[in-house]
Amino acid sequence: MCFRKNIHIPNPPGLGAGSVSTLAAHNPAHIFFTGRNQTTASALISRVEKANPTVKITFLKSDISSLASVKAAVADFTSQSRRLDILMLNAGVMALDSAVSVDGYEIQFATNHLGHALLVKLLLPSMRATKQLPGVNDVRIVNLTSQAYQLAPSGGIEFTTLKSPQPDLGSWLTFGGKWARYGQSKLAQLLYSQELARRCPDVTSVSVHPGYIKTGLFDAVPFLTALPVLLVGIGRFLPVEQGHWTQCWTATVDKEKLVNGEYYEPVGVIGKRSTALAKDEKGVLAKQIWEWTEQELKAWV
Repeated sequence: MCFRKNIHIPNPPGLGAGSVSTLAAHNPAHIFFTGRNQTTASALISRVEKANPTVKITFLKSDISSLASVKAAVADFTSQSRRLDILMLNAGVMALDSAVSVDGYEIQFATNHLGHALLVKLLLPSMRATKQLPGVNDVRIVNLTSQAYQLAPSGGIEFTTLKSPQPDLGSWLTFGGKWARYGQSKLAQLLYSQELARRCPDVTSVSVHPGYIKTGLFDAVPFLTALPVLLVGIGRFLPVEQGHWTQCWTATVDKEKLVNGEYYEPVGVIGKRSTALAKDEKGVLAKQIWEWTEQELKAWV
């Protein structure tokens, strides 16, 4: 598998770092990645360049939870390149205490969904222009969701309180709302990708559950909070080294093997949507997520 493509991956430590390393081994034209930590980024660049000295790799400093920071990172990217073949929405936080982002949104929703949605909106022109280049007929957006969409509150997305810490979201079983807020954001990512494919069919958009993997996200989660996930994942956890396989598969497999708007699980399998909210058979919730997101991002585009 060799390809000459430009790739953007937000916040690569963990699954993102694995994706950068794997994709770099196949000689892409240029890999851009974003994140907050310059030291960590420099270490990754050093490893990648040592293994693949001909690959160009660039770090764009950004905090995905801040819309101003996302917009600045996109400006940095477009000042260096007009080509973008693959956009991998990899950044994420998990099971955090109730809090809001710098823009006033519930922090998990701001990080996992809203910041990524702004990336998509600002980078779509570059992706569409790339698709018009000679020899190019395929550009892709890979959005990392999770089976934790099952933990979203009963209504799916609590739109009316998204500009708050949402401390009481979900039941007591979600540990003070931590898992409900996480599940809400992951449901949004899944359905946003589905709606993106419907509204922008010229761009291949899929969502991915990477599997049960003990990434660095677990480091900040107290043991008792993490325990339900650890129990559910018994016998199902994948090595961290394999955690990025499905997202890399969806980014690079022949286009004919992908269904635009679908949800994939390890490795390369269309996942079974186990809740009525995720199935969203009439597309009502996906449309609501899209329209709410459009309204909130209007000032940033």
